[in-house]
Amino acid sequence: MISKDNLEQFSYLFDETIINDIAKVAQLKTFKKNDIIIDIGQELTHIPLLTEGNIKVLREDNDGHELLLYVLESGDTCAMSLTCCIAKSVSKIRAIADEDARVIMIPIAYMTKWFNSNESWRNFILQSYQVRFDEMLETIDTLAFMKMDERLFKYLSDQVKLSASTNLEITHQEIAEDLHTSRVVISRLLKQLEKENKIELGRNKISVLEF
Repeated sequence: MISKDNLEQFSYLFDETIINDIAKVAQLKTFKKNDIIIDIGQELTHIPLLTEGNIKVLREDNDGHELLLYVLESGDTCAMSLTCCIAKSVSKIRAIADEDARVIMIPIAYMTKWFNSNESWRNFILQSYQVRFDEMLETIDTLAFMKMDERLFKYLSDQVKLSASTNLEITHQEIAEDLHTSRVVISRLLKQLEKENKIELGRNKISVLEF
């Protein structure tokens, strides 16, 4: 059971009935930056509602290389985990805290129950599917149609919007993992962007001058 105060930011989405129901059955969990919240192959028992922080949702290939699918922000849930819950299958994604995060965890048994009985919950689930689907299409388009330097600059611009800061504390290796390429390639392209006066490089920090 959690306090209804933890659900205040969802009041514009959910009616009073669902707010009360969530407060009765949910748990509030905190995660540190880089903590794994959901892992590939994990049996899912709860639906996550993000109340604070950002969460990266990734896929992994057979060689262990990760690809960033989308980033969850405060107020979001993960459509991929919802799909696995409905199918009663193990997780096909890895969700990692991109910064310190707080997550409301709802037992999966209530997902279908509320979907069938409450319009505000049903609309939230359907809208979440649509938003995440659009984001995955954007990821596919980026992979298929953009060159790596364009993908890198788009990634940096997206990070600025997510963090609401033009100063990003991130390593070249972390960027390489998110973009599914090598650190050497990222370092070379970052130096090129710096020469173009689009960014400024520091120690484990990148200042985005243009976005």
